[in-house]
Amino acid sequence: MTSNKAAGKSSTIWNRAFIAIFIINVILNLGQFMMNTLVPNFAEHLGATAVLVGMVSSMFAVTALGVRPIVGPATGYFRNNRLLAAAVGVIVLAFICYGLSDSIAMVVAGRLFHGMGMGFLAPLCLSLASEALPGDKIASGIGVFSLGQALATAVGPTLGLELVDTVGYHATFFVGAALMAIVLVLAWRLKATTPSREGGFRISWDKIVAPEVVLPSVIMFFLASAYSCINSFVLIYGKESGVEEIGLFFTAYAVCVLFTRPFSGKLADKYGLGRILVPAILIFALSFILISFARSLPMFLLSGAVSAFGYGICQPIVQTLCMKLVPQERRGVAGNTNYIGVDIGYLIAPSVAGAIVTAVQGKGGSALAGYSLMFQIMTIPIFIALLLFLWRRNRLPLSATEE
Repeated sequence: MTSNKAAGKSSTIWNRAFIAIFIINVILNLGQFMMNTLVPNFAEHLGATAVLVGMVSSMFAVTALGVRPIVGPATGYFRNNRLLAAAVGVIVLAFICYGLSDSIAMVVAGRLFHGMGMGFLAPLCLSLASEALPGDKIASGIGVFSLGQALATAVGPTLGLELVDTVGYHATFFVGAALMAIVLVLAWRLKATTPSREGGFRISWDKIVAPEVVLPSVIMFFLASAYSCINSFVLIYGKESGVEEIGLFFTAYAVCVLFTRPFSGKLADKYGLGRILVPAILIFALSFILISFARSLPMFLLSGAVSAFGYGICQPIVQTLCMKLVPQERRGVAGNTNYIGVDIGYLIAPSVAGAIVTAVQGKGGSALAGYSLMFQIMTIPIFIALLLFLWRRNRLPLSATEE
């Protein structure tokens, strides 16, 4: 095996290339989590029902999926820093759309632009981060990289809610657009190699989907389906429960993720991915039961913390598995395949969840009862993910030494 030094790659996680993409990831996710938690609230503020709130939340996945066929070919043809800057530029446009919105239709338009940018953003960042990491520290490196998301989760939702209370929804969306504009400049200045461009820009199946990572991507679909319902509805559910400062749910989640992700990454590098993923999935399912019974701020904080030990570990572990299943030059396509699973989950689950809440209300139940039942039902896709993993685990590179 070629050594990191021989390959011209640093032997430490904290090299210059990784630090640059890490900083970009932190600011990027700060803006994302501000918006992702505010958009459902804003839709409800404009008079949307639970079903419509779910649909608005999931609309970005329509265009995110729509651009997936060109993400793989584009990452192999254009310089990734320029491609990343262009994707962030589209998200700036989406946030401006939110800021100008006075109707659900305008919010949906913003979500569609948002999805176009996100379709490129996540796999690009994951690929750039994995390329900057030494081969023997991918799991721990991606765990550290995902701390940018955790930091943003700790600050973003609460900051967004505070800004809304201070300056209103529209001005808050423009603040998010300004944050994304900063990321655009940083991404443009990021160093990236120029692809060979042999064969020109060509869309083909092998540049869209990596067959090697279909199974972990399906597992990610079920896990992301469940988690999307937390993003879409936990703030509304908290308000229905009469809980003030419900945004602290995400702070509790993020604080625990800051601890769990580097720790779980090191354990995965040492003992293997499988020994970490199974308990993380079970803990993730437990968090939904806790959320369904939460009626006070301490219970919501506990639920957020438990969720961090669940999804907060599952996500980087499955992403690491995707990166290990393909050679380095295919990691962009592998990341794209992984996020196809995430996008489909985010497209379907919030609408289904909203329909469950509305159905309970239609039968004379309260909104609170509807949300509680919905969170319990959302344990089903989590257990499906667990069964799929256990079924095929012998065919996956789960050991600490397997590359």
